[in-house]
Amino acid sequence: MAEGRGWSWRWLVWIILCLAGSLHADERQAPGSPDMELHEAQATVEVNGRTEQRRLSLPYHWDRNNPGRAGRATFDMVFTLPEVPRESWSLYLPRLGNAYEVWLNGALVQREGDLLQDNGSDYGQVPRLVPLPPGLLQRSNALQVRIRADMGRRGGLSTVWVGPHESVGALYARSYGWRVTGSLIVVGFSLTVGLLSMSLWATQTDLSNTVRQQRDPLYLYAGLAELFWAVRVGDALIVSPPLAWPWWGVVPVVALSVWGWSMGLFCLDVARWQHRPAGRFMAAWLLALLVASGPMAVWALGFGQPLALTAWYACLGLSFLLFGAVFLVQALRGASLPHRVVALAVLLNVVVGFRDLYVFRINPTYADSSLMRYSSVVFGLALGYIVIERFRQVSAQARDLVNNLAARVQEKERELAGTYQQVEQLAREQERAFERTRILRDMHDGVGAHISSAIRQLQSGRASPQELLQTLRDSMDQLKLSIDALNLPPGDVTALLANLRYRLEPRFQASDIALRWAVELIEPVPSLDASGMRQLQFMVFEALSNVLQHAQATELCIEAVAAERGVRLRIVDNGRGFDATLPWRKGLLALRERAHAIGALLSLHSEPGRTVVEIHLP
Repeated sequence: MAEGRGWSWRWLVWIILCLAGSLHADERQAPGSPDMELHEAQATVEVNGRTEQRRLSLPYHWDRNNPGRAGRATFDMVFTLPEVPRESWSLYLPRLGNAYEVWLNGALVQREGDLLQDNGSDYGQVPRLVPLPPGLLQRSNALQVRIRADMGRRGGLSTVWVGPHESVGALYARSYGWRVTGSLIVVGFSLTVGLLSMSLWATQTDLSNTVRQQRDPLYLYAGLAELFWAVRVGDALIVSPPLAWPWWGVVPVVALSVWGWSMGLFCLDVARWQHRPAGRFMAAWLLALLVASGPMAVWALGFGQPLALTAWYACLGLSFLLFGAVFLVQALRGASLPHRVVALAVLLNVVVGFRDLYVFRINPTYADSSLMRYSSVVFGLALGYIVIERFRQVSAQARDLVNNLAARVQEKERELAGTYQQVEQLAREQERAFERTRILRDMHDGVGAHISSAIRQLQSGRASPQELLQTLRDSMDQLKLSIDALNLPPGDVTALLANLRYRLEPRFQASDIALRWAVELIEPVPSLDASGMRQLQFMVFEALSNVLQHAQATELCIEAVAAERGVRLRIVDNGRGFDATLPWRKGLLALRERAHAIGALLSLHSEPGRTVVEIHLP
């Protein structure tokens, strides 16, 4: 761990030394170069309708010389060449007004923006290279630069470089790379890290919170900080903002305040200080600065009170200076790796911040570039590292949860398999018990009932031997049919009727009853399972037994045909009949109950010489 800390601090020292070289990163004239840097100008400054002329030294910073005011200025410069150049020459202006015109020897060589439209487009945020037309240069030359300077937009005029296009273009390319290309890279990097962090915040939950599920705020703070920093840096690339000035000037100030607020909360979350009293105070203070940023920017840019915004910047800078010192001391005392990484980023930004303070506030270098936008990338790298590390930890926790869940699922599957085997065995036992119960019930209702009737007949002494014999034969037939029912195919009505015919036809012949068979070959009925087949068998047997015992018929017809909806089965005899309107007795009631059990329709029609029992199967 100590070795890792030493490695981190060595890298920090190397980065600081690299950035320290940028303290003298302003444009330097190469030895032997014919380039000229123009420092003196005759200025005509117009502010609030008043015009002032004076001789001054460049650079000229409008907001420092005319705080809280807008206006226009004309700068006249002269320069002499030893001879008229033959190669291409150019002018390089590191920074100038929000709109400008460049004149050389009375000829307009470049114009950007409208000098008369206050608070219009801003063309002064990027360096300008002005190619000079061939033949325009003379030995004695008059250069004039006209600018429009809006309040609070850093208008003015830097020193002007004039020389061969190759050497002056190199100075321009270097400055353009720092201020424009570098800003584009920072914006792209910040947008990438910000969008990645926001997507993680929207899709990931904080697994360290075991009380309730919620999104991890670390991703939210990182995403907001990077997205608003992209807005802050990207402002330098926008020529025509979507809002009029000074309202647009409020946007980068608010973006900076959101960045500071988000970074503060991010640091508190990394150090686990968000629930401490000091941490809650810091969060509330940063929120107060955020709320005050908009009004302060409006006061400074809209009402010409730049000290209001300066005071706000001072409060923000001092707050982070004190917070960064405490944060860094705690990191040096031994903290987590994410805490140390963020502490390195804080230290680096403090160093670069003092560099920018010296360049822009102490040493009035008007045209230099701020390095804060680049050092903040280290914050972005720290954010990216911590976000990735946090995501890796969360992913590891998620994998552990998945593995634990898989192990629990396997254990439950084994338990379910054992329970299923027990249930299956119990179901088989219940099925066997149900089958035994059914057989006993059928024997009780069929064979048992007939034997009981035979016993009562014997006890009464009034039954003839023929009647007793008939009862015993019915009992025997019922027993055989119960055994036959075990092997009947479900739904096969034809087989059921054929089995009844096989068992009962000898009795019909012995009783001198002619049997007419009118049964078609019928497809199996899906609604009749094994239980339904037994119910139907009892119904048909009951109807045939009534014919044998009570009808005194000489002819019996069994019909079965496939109807439009199901199967129609009819048992017709030519016996003496009975009154079907009287209350039904036990046998007929049993027929109706069994028909209801299988969803069949039962109808009876009886008159002397013709009785019809009809069963309609769905």
